[in-house]
Amino acid sequence: MENRKIRVAITHGDTNGIGYELIFKALEDPMMRELCTPIIYGSPKVATYHRKALDIQANFTIINNAESAQEGRINMLTTFEEEIKVELGEPSEESGNAALKAIDRALADWQNGLVDVIVTAPVDNNEAFNFSGQTRYIEDHTESYGKSMTILTGERLRMALANVNTPMKHIAETVTKENICEKVKAIHDSMRRDFRISNPRIAVLSLNPKAGDNGLTGSEEVEIIKPAIEELSDNGIQVYGPYAADEFFTNGYYSSFDATLAMHYEQGIIPFNMIDNNEGARFTAGLPLIRTAPLQNASFNIAGGSIADATSMRNAIFLAIDIFRHRAEYDEPLDNPLKKLYKERRDENEKTRFNIPKKNANNESAE
Repeated sequence: MENRKIRVAITHGDTNGIGYELIFKALEDPMMRELCTPIIYGSPKVATYHRKALDIQANFTIINNAESAQEGRINMLTTFEEEIKVELGEPSEESGNAALKAIDRALADWQNGLVDVIVTAPVDNNEAFNFSGQTRYIEDHTESYGKSMTILTGERLRMALANVNTPMKHIAETVTKENICEKVKAIHDSMRRDFRISNPRIAVLSLNPKAGDNGLTGSEEVEIIKPAIEELSDNGIQVYGPYAADEFFTNGYYSSFDATLAMHYEQGIIPFNMIDNNEGARFTAGLPLIRTAPLQNASFNIAGGSIADATSMRNAIFLAIDIFRHRAEYDEPLDNPLKKLYKERRDENEKTRFNIPKKNANNESAE
């Protein structure tokens, strides 16, 4: 890695939402600029409008390319020149497209090695802007190791979501042995590389109430989830379950695990927010790039009110930095493997190696 601070690309999100408020508040602590070089991908004009509306002291340096980013400053990279109408609290196609322009530029800069990680401010799917979500968008525009996975990350809990945008009536169709094995393996790999947990313990939640209650409330636990867990265990992964969600969280079982796999969005997000007080962050595992995001949506109902809590955005930036460092530590031995302890030569007598003296019948070392 170059001898420079980690460059964090922060996309501005929907320009009529709370994106700029989260960003400005998250970066107001000078310590943040000691940890990294923040580059906001957005519009100086729009940022200035938000700054004035929010009455926030936020100074930034305008740049036209990531190469010009200055350490110790908040850099504002112009991602589009055209004028757009800012109507705080009013979602529009124009404000949504402004968010995508920022993501596109940040992805291009990451692919060219100009930034190290990407943190995305919120963009919502709404009547004015039909959008499948930033995770899907980023996955479609990058080369992934497989399917990406959202891992909600907090101080007390890491929650992986087997499904995010799947309608409830179709959730059961996605619960297959193959899918569960794929998700758990992805969690295992991410815990090792992204979080530096050498032998992670993973819990799997049940699909049905009371973990199926011996088939009374459903058969997926016995027919699908348990066989998947047994296969994963046979392959050396520490995975346990399926656990009924109510008992798992009420009794604090989650504290014994490094990560938990929830079968659907509500099963995971509700207890996660309750346990980590809405202060966690989203991490998209399974991508070559490191992408994190705050938990909030665009929150149009409070946009411009200067009441948004930036804790989750701040933690999303910290998380991206931590994962970048963890990956560098994990990958370094693989990039520079140890040399062999001996050198092969044609003449056997010329091998340089470590020898263990053989012992003769009298248990004496042979010379």
